[in-house]
Amino acid sequence: MLHLLLHFLVPALVVAVFFRQRWVLAYLVMVSTMLVDLDHLVAVPIYDPSRCSIGFHPLHQPGFIVLYLLLCLVPKARLVGLGLVIHMLLDAVDCQVTSGVWMN
Repeated sequence: MLHLLLHFLVPALVVAVFFRQRWVLAYLVMVSTMLVDLDHLVAVPIYDPSRCSIGFHPLHQPGFIVLYLLLCLVPKARLVGLGLVIHMLLDAVDCQVTSGVWMN
C-alpha cells in the first residue's frame, strides 16, 4: 500500500519543488504515467506480490527505461519522462525492499 501511495506523493513533491507555475498540469501528466502499469495485464498471474516489475513486464524493461530517461531531455515530453522515470525508480526500490534485487 505504501508503494502505491508513493506513486502519488513523489510526483506531488517534484511538482511542488520544480513546477509550481503549472502544478495542476504537471501533476496530472506525471500521475497519468501510472498507466504504464497496464502492461501488468499481460502477466500470469496479473498480480504477484513477490514479483519484481523491473525487467519482467514489457514496459518495465531496461531499454524502455533508457527511453524514459531520454524523454526527460525533450522539453515537450519532459513531464511524461519524469513521471515514467519516477515510476520506474519507485518500482526498483520496491523490488529491493521486497525481494532484495533491483530488477528481475
